[in-house]
Amino acid sequence: MPSAPPDAPSRPEPATTRVRVLLVDDHVVVRRGLRLVFELEDDLEVVGEAGDGREALAQVAALHPDVVVMDLLMPVMDGVAATRAIRAEHPDVEVVALTSVLEDRLVVDVVEAGAAGYLLKETRPDDLFEAVRAAARGEVRLDPRAQQRLMRELRAPKPDPGASEALTERERDVLRHLARGATNKAIAQALGVGEATVKTHVSNLLAKLGLKSRTQAALHALREGIVEGTP
Repeated sequence: MPSAPPDAPSRPEPATTRVRVLLVDDHVVVRRGLRLVFELEDDLEVVGEAGDGREALAQVAALHPDVVVMDLLMPVMDGVAATRAIRAEHPDVEVVALTSVLEDRLVVDVVEAGAAGYLLKETRPDDLFEAVRAAARGEVRLDPRAQQRLMRELRAPKPDPGASEALTERERDVLRHLARGATNKAIAQALGVGEATVKTHVSNLLAKLGLKSRTQAALHALREGIVEGTP
């Protein structure tokens, strides 16, 4: 009687992709608290901490996180300057601002520096987690109050003649949807194209406009009158 064939090796389950997070805040107790809540999420991994913007730059270079959760008011180098430097030196790393301060100029400055999110420290943990996940996907999440302040700041147009002339009509369509906060998936569905095509259009329009983030593109669209904001 032939012997039974050996058991087939079990197929390993696919590994879950985890979002690598760097926490930046000048208060140790805040960083420790954030680390504790992030550790409850299976798909989020805190890979390091920093106490100021300059240290954050060094940690980004050493640890290569996907998303930096960034305080804004810090010694040595503040969060706006650190965000600008990170986005310039590491364009694949996203930044979510997490602060106790809600000021019009601060909101605009950090968004223009390239942040993909602006949340207050009183926000619910689930909202923070979603903002980090969204940033890792290249999407933007703003506290509604921060969004209102952005719109108010931008009510007075800042003309930049000819800045959008290089865009194709389809790129302008994508920019309109992007400025309304639509995700790549939603834009793809609205335009009847694939998500990969939308990503290509977004990359192209950012390059043509000389911008670094979807948020900056949304601000540009508002300033140019491509879409209308609300106060």
